[in-house]
Amino acid sequence: MTDRFLPRAVRLAMPQAREVLVEVAKLHGVCIRPVPLKRLDTHTGQWEIIDVPFGATMDSKCPPCAKRNKQLRMAQCREGWHLDEEPAITPDPATEEQRWLVEFRADIQAQRDQADRLGQDTTDLDAVIVGLDEEINEAGMRGNVLGRTAPKRSRSTRRRQDAPELPKRTMTNTTLGRTFTGSDGKVYRPSLFVTLTLPSYGKVMNGIPVDTESYDYTRAARDALHFSKLIDRFVQNLRRVAGYDVQYFASVEPQKRLAPHLHMAIRGTLPRAEVKQIAAATYHQVWWPQIDTVKFEGDHLPVWDEEVGYLDPATGEVLPTWDEALDQLDADEDAQPAHVIRFGDQMDVKGVLAGTRDADQCIRYLSKYLTKSLDQALDGQAQREHAARFVDALRYEPCSPTCPNWLRYGVQPKGAREGMAPGRCRGKAHKPEHLGYAGRRVLVSRKWSNKTLTEHKQDRRTWVLEALGQADQSTDPHRYVWRPVPAGDANVEPLTVRLLRSIHERQRWRAHLRELEAQATGQDLPATEAVAA
Repeated sequence: MTDRFLPRAVRLAMPQAREVLVEVAKLHGVCIRPVPLKRLDTHTGQWEIIDVPFGATMDSKCPPCAKRNKQLRMAQCREGWHLDEEPAITPDPATEEQRWLVEFRADIQAQRDQADRLGQDTTDLDAVIVGLDEEINEAGMRGNVLGRTAPKRSRSTRRRQDAPELPKRTMTNTTLGRTFTGSDGKVYRPSLFVTLTLPSYGKVMNGIPVDTESYDYTRAARDALHFSKLIDRFVQNLRRVAGYDVQYFASVEPQKRLAPHLHMAIRGTLPRAEVKQIAAATYHQVWWPQIDTVKFEGDHLPVWDEEVGYLDPATGEVLPTWDEALDQLDADEDAQPAHVIRFGDQMDVKGVLAGTRDADQCIRYLSKYLTKSLDQALDGQAQREHAARFVDALRYEPCSPTCPNWLRYGVQPKGAREGMAPGRCRGKAHKPEHLGYAGRRVLVSRKWSNKTLTEHKQDRRTWVLEALGQADQSTDPHRYVWRPVPAGDANVEPLTVRLLRSIHERQRWRAHLRELEAQATGQDLPATEAVAA
C-alpha cells in the first residue's frame, strides 16, 4: 500500500499499478481488451471461458493486436505482389450430401410455388426453405441457390462528355502481367506502386487551409464519403485497359489536409502514361436524391407516424420513401447526379522489382498507418480546428441510403424508424476519427496471395514450429462451439486478473522458446533463464 504520510507530490509521481500492468501487457504482446467467450468442447462436453484477442487492425484501441495484424498484412502484401505462378482457385467438387440438399431444396421450392399460385398459405414452406438454406451453407456451400432476387437499379453507362475515353484490350485469363528479358537473358517481372489523391479544395500550407472561408469543405466532405466507390471504378478501368485480371493490395490513409488518398501495390505493369490516363478518366457519379436544398432544420423537423413513416409537420404530407425518391430520379430524363467525384492531378507511378530495397520500402509505406485511426494525423491547434470544420461539414451530409440526414432534405431514409433526426447519424463515416471515410482501410483483391489472413497467420505459426522442430497439429474446426458471454457473468474474472494470467503465459512461452532455441544450437541457457524455464 502507498504510504499516506508521504508528501502528495511524491505520491502523485508514483506510477499507478494498473497502468504499469497495461504497459507490461503491451510489452509482452498481450491483448489489453480481450473478449471473453464460452467454448464447448464437443469431445469432452466441457464448457470453459476463453479470452479472444480484440483484433484491432486499423486503430490503436489494442496496440498489441494492431501490431500483430499489421505484420500479417505486410506478409500478405509481400507474398502476393510478385507471384510468378497463377494462384489456383478451383472449387471442390460437390459431395453427395450437397447435391441431395440442392435437389431437396428444388422440391420444396416447387411445392411453395404451387401453393402460392393456388393462393394457399406458404408460411410453413417458407420456414422450411430458410432452414434448408442454412443447412446448405453448413454443408460447405457458399452463397444462396437463388442468387440475387431483387432487381438492380441501373442508369445509363454512357460516359460523361467531360471524361476522356479509355482504350480497351482483349481480356486474357491471367493475373501475372508482363515479363521482360534483359540482355543477359534474365527474366524480370516488374510491378507497380501507385499513389492517387483527391483534387484541391483550396490552397493549403502545411496541411492547413490558407483561407478557411473559401476552402470547399462541402466538396471535401462528399469526396471523402464516396472515395471508396471511386477506388472501385479505378480498378474496373485498370483491368479493362490492362487486358488481364489485375490484382492489387492497397491502403487508404489521410493526407495532412485530411483528404483520404490511396497507396496501391499492383501486380504486373503498365506504361506510366497509361496509368495516369486511367486515373484522369476515372470518375464516380452518385445517383442519389438532390441534397442542395434544405427542407427541414432546427425545430421544424419531420414527425413520425407508425403507419406511414415520417410526415411534414406543417402540411401532414407523407415524405417520399427512399425507393419512391429513386423512382422519381429515374423518371427524370434531365436529372443530374447528386455528386461527381474524381481523382486529383497529383499522382505517382513507380516501377518496383521483387526482392529490392524499393519493394521493402513500399511495403512498409503501405502499412505505415494501419495501426492508427485517420484523425491521429492531426498536428497542432490549427490542424485540429481544420478537422473540426471538416467534421462539421460532414454532420448533415448523407453517408448512405439509411442515413437519418435524408430527413433534412425531405426524403425518408431506407428502413426508416422512429427516433431518427438529422445530424445524429451513428454511421462510421460521421465519427470524427474516420473523417468521412467509411470504407475499409486495407483493400486486397481476391487472387492476390490466394490466402486469407487466417491462413497467413497459420503459415507464420507453422514456420515457427518447424524452426523449433515441433509438430504442427491441426485442430478439428468442428470440435468447438463458441457462445458470447452475457454481461455481468459471475464466471468471468476481472480484466486485471486475466491480464496477469496472460502475461505469465507469455513469459512461460518465451522461456520455452528460448530453451528450444538453445537446444537446437547446442548452447546452455543462462541460470536465470533456466530457472524461468
